[in-house]
Amino acid sequence: MIDYDSQLKIQAYLDGELPEAEAQQVAKRLAQDQDAVLLLSELRNTRQAMVNGQAPMALPETREFFWSKIEREIGRQESPQPAPRRNSMLAAWRRMLVPAGAVAAVGLVCMLSLVSSPGPRMETALADSGAFTYRDYNSGATLVWLSYPAENEFADSEPAGTVQ
Repeated sequence: MIDYDSQLKIQAYLDGELPEAEAQQVAKRLAQDQDAVLLLSELRNTRQAMVNGQAPMALPETREFFWSKIEREIGRQESPQPAPRRNSMLAAWRRMLVPAGAVAAVGLVCMLSLVSSPGPRMETALADSGAFTYRDYNSGATLVWLSYPAENEFADSEPAGTVQ
């Protein structure tokens, strides 16, 4: 069995690519090793078959003319046209309803944005009817209105203006 490096050296020997010292070593091996001689013989036969087996092929036209004929034939072939689709009634309704639905969604969003942003609002605390809270969400202002004296049990016992 001949290893891969030895096979490459025998191929290079056959091609005349080895330096003189290596060529002498391969010639010495060929004199001693029958497998190496068989490999060299097989390589020579393969080389000879490749040289003799290639019949020159001549085209009746020039290369450019030959390829231009191929290009014209490709261009002449028709590309397959897709079959025309039949429009169904559902597709026609869908074409009308999708834009109408989008317009309705935009209108709904606009209405909700107007309703959800309240203007000024006034609140009163149920436990103490003397206090009012005014909130203006647009300007971010809050005003608390307290009416004194408050009408509850503390107003009778304490003088106005004192807090304990």
